[in-house]
Amino acid sequence: MARPSSLLHLLARIALAVSVLLGHGVLHVRGSRRVNWNLQNTVESTSVLQPYRTSYHFQPSKNWMNDPNGPMIYKGIYHLFYQYNPQGPVPGHKVWAHSTSTDLVNWTPQVPAIVRSQDYDINGCWSGSVTFLPGHRPAILYTGVNLQHQQGQNLAVPKNLSDPYLIEWVKSPLNPLMASTAANGINASSFRDPTTAWVGRDGRWRVIIGSKRDRMGMALLYRSKDFVHWTQAQRPLHSAENTGMWECPDFFPVSAQVPVGLDTSSNGPNVKHVLKVSLDDTKHDHYTIGTYNSSTDKYVPDEGSVESDSGLRYDYGKFYASKTFFDSKNNRRILWAWINESSSVDNDIKKGWSGVQAIPRTLWLDKSGKQLVQWPIVEIEKLRTNQVDLPNKLIKGGTVLEVSGITAAQADVVVSFKVKELERADSLDPTWSDPQMLCSRKGALVKGSLGPFGLLVMASKGLQEYTAVFFRIFKGQNKYVVLMCSDQSRSSLNHSNDKTTYGAFLDVDPLQEKLSLRTLIDHSIVESFGGGGKSCITARVYPLLAVEDGTHLYIFNNGNQSVGVPKLSAWSMKKARIN
Repeated sequence: MARPSSLLHLLARIALAVSVLLGHGVLHVRGSRRVNWNLQNTVESTSVLQPYRTSYHFQPSKNWMNDPNGPMIYKGIYHLFYQYNPQGPVPGHKVWAHSTSTDLVNWTPQVPAIVRSQDYDINGCWSGSVTFLPGHRPAILYTGVNLQHQQGQNLAVPKNLSDPYLIEWVKSPLNPLMASTAANGINASSFRDPTTAWVGRDGRWRVIIGSKRDRMGMALLYRSKDFVHWTQAQRPLHSAENTGMWECPDFFPVSAQVPVGLDTSSNGPNVKHVLKVSLDDTKHDHYTIGTYNSSTDKYVPDEGSVESDSGLRYDYGKFYASKTFFDSKNNRRILWAWINESSSVDNDIKKGWSGVQAIPRTLWLDKSGKQLVQWPIVEIEKLRTNQVDLPNKLIKGGTVLEVSGITAAQADVVVSFKVKELERADSLDPTWSDPQMLCSRKGALVKGSLGPFGLLVMASKGLQEYTAVFFRIFKGQNKYVVLMCSDQSRSSLNHSNDKTTYGAFLDVDPLQEKLSLRTLIDHSIVESFGGGGKSCITARVYPLLAVEDGTHLYIFNNGNQSVGVPKLSAWSMKKARIN
């Protein structure tokens, strides 16, 4: 037991911290060390030397980037923090880099918001989230890795709330607020990535932390009255056997009535909840839709939801460590995610950078209530220029048709397909349950009856290199099944690259609907949205021939049956101002 004088001193420190945090002041003790890492001073690579750098996808000017952290809007300014290694293009010791924007398209770099400065985060300032406290005051919860490489949760708040750019942040003198101990049975190396917190009916804050016990993935639940003192709940919000470590959990409400975003604390009879976890074993982001009981603090996935690697995913390609936030200005929920590399580590070191961010996506619940729908933020469309339209066409089997008149390495393409003779579709073998495996077996060169048909992007003139994004239609037992594929097997003549083929089953009825495809092309990124955003696939490609002016775009049909193309519109994309 502490001596009376020590106890009084401790209580005084806690009271001061709580009163300052809940007032309009600053936690003045042990603030973040200011480091002169002005990302604007780095030399921007030229397109001649760096043909794979993006033009409108977010990335820093150099070095390693991974998880998006704490995205938010504050006083009309959007903020993106992200995991960044200021020392080079490999993981290293992370800080919270920081950029700001007025439109989610053009970004200005700021000094890093949180850097390694204390014993509890000296080995890395890892991922976390922003929560708005009463009075619209942002607070960051983030994972720090201490001298013993143990993970704990820490608090930082802005030094100057009147600054819309939130340049300076200071750390709580009580950090770490949540620590792994032998008493609570938490593995000190599996305790990270706090979510945005929410308020329950009792007025107390809740937050979840990713963890695991043996092979059981867990979303550990903590509660607090003041956002400073946190108590672990007896049971996790949710857990699932044999799923491994749950990284970067995200827990948020969605409206079951209208496609709008909701504040994270929203709940009620017309509200469903989404639990997303990033599975460390597979590096895939999975989610379930279910019901959150705010009285018992339990989340129950809807019947039929699959919690393993075969369940629903935001994106079936390279897309990980995602994070959403509620955009109160436009009443929408926006999704960010890290697009990791397909190039080798040696090539990353040569080019001096690694990792980019996906285009921010608006996210809402599908009318069926069984899945989410995603779509690129509307602001990105202001970069469109030089529109090219392809008139209504019937494309016979074996046809490859170039879409000219646009900058094919930096484009936005929207196309729809119409298939009439569905009864001629190939039968779907009941054992073909893995869409990625099916796309690998039946790539763009494997002829079928109805498909493959779609786009050849990042293609060289002689088609020595291309990335194929396409559909196939199969006849299932009771319905037609649409397969969406992104085939990278011929994306580059550089054989050191990861050229995995990705696939997803698309929940559309080709009897009633046209098959739509939107693909964002950005030098080394191919980000595709099928069926209006019901299935999404993101790829990283590093061709040797199809770079800059050597890049071409084609529409193709390699199936036996003709396919209608009611509409194709393509735009060159202007370069955004990014860091």
